[in-house]
Amino acid sequence: MRKQIFCAAIVAGLIGLGGYGLGGAMAQTPALLIPGVDPTKDVPGAKELPDPGIVYKIVFDLAEAAPKPGDINPGLVGVAHYVNTLGKYNIPADHRKIVVVFHRGSTPIVVNNETYKAAHDGADNPNIALIAAMKKAGVDFRVCGQSVLANKIDPKTINPDIELDLWAGMTITNLMMRGYAHLGGAL
Repeated sequence: MRKQIFCAAIVAGLIGLGGYGLGGAMAQTPALLIPGVDPTKDVPGAKELPDPGIVYKIVFDLAEAAPKPGDINPGLVGVAHYVNTLGKYNIPADHRKIVVVFHRGSTPIVVNNETYKAAHDGADNPNIALIAAMKKAGVDFRVCGQSVLANKIDPKTINPDIELDLWAGMTITNLMMRGYAHLGGAL
């Protein structure tokens, strides 16, 4: 009987340590926030890890186009890796304030599928599903109005998951003044 109580106490203690002692240095593995994109790989002994006590206010600056029009923008994939890494380390949703700003070369991907297909010989916009999944995970999307004008994009054709702003320079500056860290697109 003592042996059973002792074993039960050890098991209960180990379960209780899961988020602190033994498991505290290792990330838990919840479901991916953005399906189909892996989080970053664990690095044994890494000093800096995502911290659930920090509010991650990040503005990602996506200025580059994908290598080919049929490719998913690599900057979007980098942001998805980042978001899934935060999820892997149990960063709460209210501590993930992520904004993606499209401008310059990345601007043409902001259009809805019909408009994209018309401009690309009937090919679907490969970025729409990833943008939708990221939006569902809480990522905010903006597009530079000056780039929209330069690319002759009708604002009515912009993907409804993406908001139109005056200018990427103003969006990024305003967010930085509000405490967002500025990161480039492809991580």
